[in-house]
Amino acid sequence: MSKAHIITISNEKGGTGKSTISMHLAILLIQEGFKTAVVDMDGRQGTLSNYIKNRHSFGIQNHINLIAPQLVTITPRENPLEYQNHVSEIKMAIDELSKSYDAIIIDTPGNKNYLFELAHKLADTLITPISDSFIDLNVLATIDENNPQKQQAGQYAQFVWEIKKYLAQQGKPLLNWIVVGNKISPFNSRNKNLFFDHLQKISKMYGFRIAGNLRDRTIYKEMFPQGLTVLDLNTKNLKSKMTISHLAAKQEIKSLAEFICPER
Repeated sequence: MSKAHIITISNEKGGTGKSTISMHLAILLIQEGFKTAVVDMDGRQGTLSNYIKNRHSFGIQNHINLIAPQLVTITPRENPLEYQNHVSEIKMAIDELSKSYDAIIIDTPGNKNYLFELAHKLADTLITPISDSFIDLNVLATIDENNPQKQQAGQYAQFVWEIKKYLAQQGKPLLNWIVVGNKISPFNSRNKNLFFDHLQKISKMYGFRIAGNLRDRTIYKEMFPQGLTVLDLNTKNLKSKMTISHLAAKQEIKSLAEFICPER
């Protein structure tokens, strides 16, 4: 029996749009016919869990049958002595879930803890959203502007390298690490061009692929209270006027999904 492909959405820096990407990918995969579950490992914050709850509420209130992924919410244990048992329980639960689903998307905590580490160890594909800011780039690499050739791996890149070594020791395939620009301004600037030049250079050094950018669109923020995504617009259950921006946002999400598994 084949097991689900596990996609972990993570960045050690908060506010990069992990939950929004998790939700949109989940809805797209379901629309494409894949049985999909999501695991919110940031249960204390619960952004992804609330997104799905809002979706269920909106569907009930408006008598609309909205597709939604199976949701599992995990809240960290407070007592460090419980961490190991909790990890074992989660592994068993996800292994069981993996037998019934084609894809499992894991949304990670915004801070590094034992659940954050576990989410990476379970991943087949790792997607790291990043904005076009050198502050964000710093988690991947520290760059000396006076000497661009002189750079060191950032704390998150070092962490992912350790995860790759762990997975190799377990005999698992090479981690499919994807970095995607998120909340990217549509306007060109010197800073933005420099940022992506550096990102391109370090991608080869640290072993990640760069997906097409997701632009900074107000619609993503506006649809959260209803639990909707741009992929819901103008579907059988939700007829609405589509703008060029909506169509472009849909294509961005579809391109990201295709980038994960190009052969599909």
